[in-house]
Amino acid sequence: MFVEKTVEEYVCFLEEKGFTFGEDAIGFIYFGQRYTKASDFLVNIAIELTLKAQKNFDGSFYISLLETMKRNKIASRSKAERFAREQGLLN
Repeated sequence: MFVEKTVEEYVCFLEEKGFTFGEDAIGFIYFGQRYTKASDFLVNIAIELTLKAQKNFDGSFYISLLETMKRNKIASRSKAERFAREQGLLN
């Protein structure tokens, strides 16, 4: 059974894999979540897509992506990846 990770769990998971997030990045992550009222699931997808598209964490890119995904009612990983490809963010 798939268990959705909280944002905190997902960030810890990524740090275990070698990604580093400074205090400013963590601040952007939680600010974006509060600002957009996005679920942990959507925030985690936005973090993942930001890292894939930018090769590091870019706070303003992340917030813009999160806002756009929320506005477009993206509700699944496959729709998020398709959306990112359509926007030219991923190959």
